Amino acid sequence: MRTLEGKHALVTGGGTGVGAAIAVALAKEGATVVICGRRKAQLEQVASQNSAIRALTADITNETAIAALFDAGGPFDIVVANAGAAESAPARRTGIDQWNRMIAVNLTGVFLTLREGLRRMTGWGRLITVASTAGLKGYPYVSAYCAAKHGAVGLTRALALETAGTGVTVNALCPGFVETPMLEASVAAIAEKTGRSEAEARAALTASNPAGRLVQPSEVAAAALWLCAPGSDMINGQAIAIAGGEI
Repeated sequence: MRTLEGKHALVTGGGTGVGAAIAVALAKEGATVVICGRRKAQLEQVASQNSAIRALTADITNETAIAALFDAGGPFDIVVANAGAAESAPARRTGIDQWNRMIAVNLTGVFLTLREGLRRMTGWGRLITVASTAGLKGYPYVSAYCAAKHGAVGLTRALALETAGTGVTVNALCPGFVETPMLEASVAAIAEKTGRSEAEARAALTASNPAGRLVQPSEVAAAALWLCAPGSDMINGQAIAIAGGEI
């Protein structure tokens, strides 16, 4: 029997990268899955991979939209707050609009998603934040992103204490640089701003991982499955680095 048979899951930012990998992995283990994001075509492409996946569009930074998403797709036993975005700039040139964008999608969106999950869960439940190693350490030129991801980890730890003993656990996954479209956008931005080639920019990001390679989305998905599997009840309030030893 598949381990998540009968469970219903939500994955935000499920149209690409890590979110798509988590959604497909959950569905393969028997869960029915709702993925959400802003780009319908990408969501539908992921949903086409498994009949247990359903696509809904939503803006996770909007409180009303999150409530409507849960009304339309819920109730959920598993909520994965994965949606995020990254922008880079030296701190001295980080404008308030960029700061607000990073906080909105990487922290406020996580809060709204997890809060709605908490409000509607009864009995067994899993709340998972997809944060980053940037929630555990600093990186230059992404101060707003780091601040938001540190906030997401802190939020996860606080909620874990509120839910302890209820059957609901709250944990964060903190991958290093992952082979995703978002990473490719970062590589292109680094190359444009520094004059390095994209190959050189990519090599610089890869070098941060002691294993000498980028993290794969399937490896983050495997960790999410573990947090949902039987025997994970005492894993609560953790920020789990998936980074080859970087942290």
